[in-house]
Formats: sequence, C-alpha cells, structure tokens
Amino acid sequence: MEKQRNAVLLKNDLIDNKYKVLLFIKQGANAETYRVKDGGGKIYFLKLFSTSKTHRSSFDADGNLLEIEFLKKIKHPNIVGYKDSGEIIVNQVKYLYLVLHFISGETLAERIGRERISTAYDVKQYISGILEGLKYLHQHGDCIIHNEITPQNIMLNLSGDVPVPIIIDFGHARSFYQSSKSFNRQGLDPYYLAPECLSNLYAPQSDLFSTGALMYHLLFGMPPWYKEVPAFKASREKPEDIVAAEREKPPSFPNIKHQFIGFEDTILKIVNKALQTDIDQRFKTAAEFLEVLKGETPIHDILIRETSQENTPAAPNLKRTERATGKGFEAIAGMKDLKNLLQTEVIDALLHPDQYAEYGVTIPNGMLLYGPPGCGKTYFAKRLAEEVGFNFLDLKPSDLASIYVHGSQEKIAKLFEEAKKNAPTIMFIDELDALVPNREGNLNHSYASEVNEFLAQMTNCAERGIFIIGATNRPEKIDTAILRAGRLDKKVYLPPPDFEARKAMFELYLKSRPLDFGIDYDLLANQTEHYVSADIELIVNDAARRALKEKARISMKILEEVIKGNKPSVPLSEIQKYQALRAKMEGEDDAQNPPERRHIGFNKN
Repeated sequence: MEKQRNAVLLKNDLIDNKYKVLLFIKQGANAETYRVKDGGGKIYFLKLFSTSKTHRSSFDADGNLLEIEFLKKIKHPNIVGYKDSGEIIVNQVKYLYLVLHFISGETLAERIGRERISTAYDVKQYISGILEGLKYLHQHGDCIIHNEITPQNIMLNLSGDVPVPIIIDFGHARSFYQSSKSFNRQGLDPYYLAPECLSNLYAPQSDLFSTGALMYHLLFGMPPWYKEVPAFKASREKPEDIVAAEREKPPSFPNIKHQFIGFEDTILKIVNKALQTDIDQRFKTAAEFLEVLKGETPIHDILIRETSQENTPAAPNLKRTERATGKGFEAIAGMKDLKNLLQTEVIDALLHPDQYAEYGVTIPNGMLLYGPPGCGKTYFAKRLAEEVGFNFLDLKPSDLASIYVHGSQEKIAKLFEEAKKNAPTIMFIDELDALVPNREGNLNHSYASEVNEFLAQMTNCAERGIFIIGATNRPEKIDTAILRAGRLDKKVYLPPPDFEARKAMFELYLKSRPLDFGIDYDLLANQTEHYVSADIELIVNDAARRALKEKARISMKILEEVIKGNKPSVPLSEIQKYQALRAKMEGEDDAQNPPERRHIGFNKN
C-alpha cells in the first residue's frame, strides 16, 4: 500500500502491538497525527514525533519530550487526555508517539469559520472553559504555560448537549521555572502571542493575553491589531515586526452591540484588560479572569476606544475616498460623444442637482466600461474622476476579499457607507466580473450572497450621490442583474485605440527620452493597427532598453524592429468577438457591421 501524503505510518500498521492505524489526519513541522484504535475497538488520536525534526527546547534535561511529560501529569475536563506513549522504529528511524483520548467534534477555528458566533453566552462559555483549563495548568506544581492558545488549538467536544472547549497541542508548552533562552517560537501565530513572548519570555499572564486575543476574535471576526499585508511586503517584513508595530496603538473596539444577543459593555472591558501590553495591567491569574467573566467580581472602568462600523476588523484597510485631481478629459484625445454624454447626464447632474431635480431628471447609477484588456479602461475612469473633482474610490475584488464566511458581504456594505458619507463619490471597480459573477452558473453560496449584497447596495445608489464605474474584459461573465436599469445604466465599449490615439500614445511615451532624428509618428501608428494601449507602452519601453544597451538614441529603426518582434497581445479574432458582443449589448441587429468605433486617445502634451 502506498503512503498517504508521504505519511510515516500506513493504514492498518500496528503500533507496539496495541494500536492499529485507521487513517492519517495531518502533518506538522515535526509531528504527524493519526486516528487509531486499540484492541477493544476504542478510538484514539496518535501523535508521532520525529526526534530529528523536533527543536531541542522541546526536551527536558533527561531527553524526554516535554509535551509527553506534561500530559502524563495532567487530568482535566478542559484539557486533552493522555492515554499512552512510547517510541518506535520505522525504516531505521526513531520516533516518539503519544496517544490521546479521541475528541468527537471540531476545532474552534472550524466553528467560527463556518459561521460567526451571535450570542454573548457562547463567547463566555468557550472562554470560561479555556480559563478553567488554564487555571488548572497554572496552578499545577510545574506551573505549565501553554504558549499557543489559538482557535486551532481549542477543540469543541460535541458529544454532549453543550459544546465543551478542550485545550490541545502542547508542543510549545513550557514550565514557568524552565529557562526560556532556547524557546522556539517558530510556527506560532504572532497575532495571539503576548508581547513578552516575542522576546522569548513567557508567564501565566501570557496565556491570559492569548485568551483575550481569542475572545476578541470571537467577537469581532479576527484577532486584535490584525493587519492584512500584501504579498510583496510579506516576503520582506516579519509578521512579528508588523504585529509589534500595530500594538503601539491601543486596540480598536468597533460597535457590535446589535450583532450579539445578550451583549453587555463589560465584555469589552474584560477583553481590553486581558489585552494590556503591560503584563502588570492584565489579569493576574486565570481565576481572576474567570471571576470577572462570570460577573462574580466587578471590573474597574478601563478606557475603551470604541470605533465606528467603518473601522471594524471585518473590513481591514478599507480604502477611503480621496478627491481626484489632474487634467481630466484634457488628458484624453477623442471620445467627444462619450464626454458630451457624461457631461450632460453625470457631471452636470452632480454639480447642479437642484436643477435636475426640478425637471425630475436624476443621474444614472453607473456605467460599465468593457473591451479587450489593455485598452485604457482604468485610465479613462481616473480621468473622469479628475474632470469632475469628485471623491474617488479605486477598488479591485481583492480589496473586498475576506477569509471569513460572509466577510466580503460586510465589506461591501461598509464600502457603500463610506461612499455615501463622502458623496458625491465615483466608485471605480476593476475586474467587476470577479466581484459579481453570473449566479446562473455553479456559483457557491457565499459568492451568490456577495452578488446579492452588491445588487442591493447598487440599486438606486445615485440617490445617495454614488456613481459606479465598473470595468471588465469579460462582460458576458457579469451577473445580468447588474446591467439592468437602476444599476449600471450605461454600457461603453472601449476598443483598441485608433490611429490618432496610437499616434498620441507614441508621442506621450517617447516624450523626455533620448530620441534620434526622424521619428515618424504617423508611420508608427500605421504599423500598430489592432495594438492595445499596453502593447504600445511595451514597445516603447523595449525600444528604450535596446537603445540603452547599444548606448544610442531611440531611433525609428529600433522602434520598427521592436514592433516586428511584438505582435498584438489581443488577436484580431478576439477583437471581432468583442465587436459582436458590443452589438449584442447595444441591441444592434447586425453584429457583423458594428458602428464606427469611438476615438480614444491620450495626453499629447
């Protein structure tokens, strides 16, 4: 039989003639987890440790694995139960194994990933169980500190009438009296780590900080001081440094009272006290934390910085509106008809709403810019915002993405609240097809919910002073309800730039570069028919690099050679498909004879 996921043990392997492997569960940095059963058919978890991959700080002075030694001494209903341990040799490699009592249920991470908790009672119940387990650990003779209280390390035992939280995974657990000089933090989630743990120090209060961070997560949907980091930054900045910098600010407490049944203001004071970066300002013991949580002891007033809904963790780094400034339509050559249309139906209406209201004329909700990629849809949207000087929101679907179920719905709602507050606002959404895909396909429930939320927010949004510009290369993939009256009223096709536009673009991109004499812009424009805007920019950049390499000026010869080596990125067949699609969207009968294209151009200055 082949190994499952390159696991060390195979199905039906017998461990010490006592435990038969049923299935592989998961693989960690230094251990694998399996489900096994004993001779009587009882189910257990088995954790298999690779001694060669386990950090030296995980062993005591006698070479015993601390996780096993701790769990041997522990017995508590809120802590995973020890059954057995030993060592085995597999393929001439030594492994340690730990057998734990089976927990019928799911992790807290899985629970909150499925749906957000909606009652304060559930929050208190989960945290109380965790604190009961920590109280036992901290009062143990060795004063055991878990060091990794996270949603992934809390199992919910669902075998009874009420879910029971159980602390699992003692891989980073240490005795308070043990030296922390060689403490290994690798793999720990910094968002739940107490500040002192980032400096290789830990105490019982460190677990209480992590519990407070977990409680915050249950309430607000993500850990405190959470910050989304772009991939390019994540490769350069350590997560711990990012967390430490964020913690220079006090924790934010958005207004969530209406979202929880049985919510009380004291719950925020409790979380705030647990999250104090100064260890002396936190709860001293798990017992004290428990007493306050149960209402047995009052909590002294602590300053809470309660923020508005726009700043909730469900929408981290929500983009704010900024007034667009620039040359506006002067930076675009051509497109006279479209400019006149927008001037009358959008710009004037926004600038003179009273006059339009007198005639019962309102502005359209928005427009869809569609066409082949690289044709300047984003460029045009930004120039429009500059022309009118409105507040401008520039968005992509990734700005609204959320790792939490229904998190994107909340972000969409908050986005429209922000736009309304700063109206009149132009909201530009690139790649609109990714945000509102057609619900007639095999669309999962969460995406369908996001489309529904966007539809609801878009309906008559002009009445709130919001004008939406959506851009897409795939208009046929957009949910048809978005394109109906009262939503994206106008549909504008942006084809590849025509002769005048291409000529203007070469002039623009070659401006201020070392040019040879005799650049024929008319010829360059003629040689690049069907090339999109991005293609022309690429041609100029490639020509500049070649000239630099040759230590010469950019010449007509170099430009023509580069053009010959760069074919249009959008094939003519694709452009013809867009023309047919345009005819269909504009209700034309003859898709083979589309009307003359609108002229598109860019700044000549």
